Amino acid sequence: MHNWEGVTEFVAVAERKSFTDASRHLGISTAQVSRQINVLEGRLNVKLFYRTTRKVSITETGQIYYNHCRQILDSLEEAERVVTDLNQSPQGRLNLTAPVTYGENVIAPLINDFSKQYPDLRISLALTNHKLDLVAESYDLAIRLGQLEDSTMIAKRLSSRTNYICASPEYLKENSKPRNLTELDQHNCLRGTLDTWRFEENGKTRQIRVKGNLQCNSGWSLVDAALKGIGLIQLPDYYVQLYIETGKLVPILDHFRSSDEGIWAIYPHNRQLSSKVRLLIEHLKEGLAKRAPIK
Repeated sequence: MHNWEGVTEFVAVAERKSFTDASRHLGISTAQVSRQINVLEGRLNVKLFYRTTRKVSITETGQIYYNHCRQILDSLEEAERVVTDLNQSPQGRLNLTAPVTYGENVIAPLINDFSKQYPDLRISLALTNHKLDLVAESYDLAIRLGQLEDSTMIAKRLSSRTNYICASPEYLKENSKPRNLTELDQHNCLRGTLDTWRFEENGKTRQIRVKGNLQCNSGWSLVDAALKGIGLIQLPDYYVQLYIETGKLVPILDHFRSSDEGIWAIYPHNRQLSSKVRLLIEHLKEGLAKRAPIK
């Protein structure tokens, strides 16, 4: 019978490049992780890691061993998923991540409904604007917005988002409504993290550099500024939809609006979809489809 002692600890250290982070992930002491790695290296009679006081890096032999161990652990995890799927009601852990604002306003309420429907699930939702490593950090699913960059993931399109240029009626009373993109130079454009806004003209995407007296990395702060008549904003529909419907913000330059961007559920390519993840994707897709479009 094969001796599995130290394999889980080895994979955790290899993926996190830290004994401390691996111990935190596994819920055991750093000393225990180190002891198990030493036992494993002794049994294999090879050195798996280079260790210094500041850094842990995997050896060439360790990398080869890791590649095989990762495949084996993935197969074991898949076997556990298959067994779990035999139950009528999904259960176990379900880890996912989503961007902060979209997660708070759109995804989290849908997750709460899903949790109520399947109370045996232990759901962990991490809201962050950082692109997390789904494999290394053991996430089942991630919600991503816009253009996807990581081709190593499988992506399921859930819905789409629309960017709107908006201003308050008060602002437009004091400033003539822009009729074309060149007239943006005459307006106070409230910017986020970028100095450019995206448009579509004659079937081609255009990036227009805009300027204004306010820049902030919070979309809600920009919405507040626009509501107070300070300037124009370009933001996705989930920020401005309610205000457009109630007339507090007015969409402008609609004929130059950029194409809708995708809202995606992504997961590692080497994992089969478990029933709980499949059910969650279906739930999110249905929930997003029910969101009323701007009139």
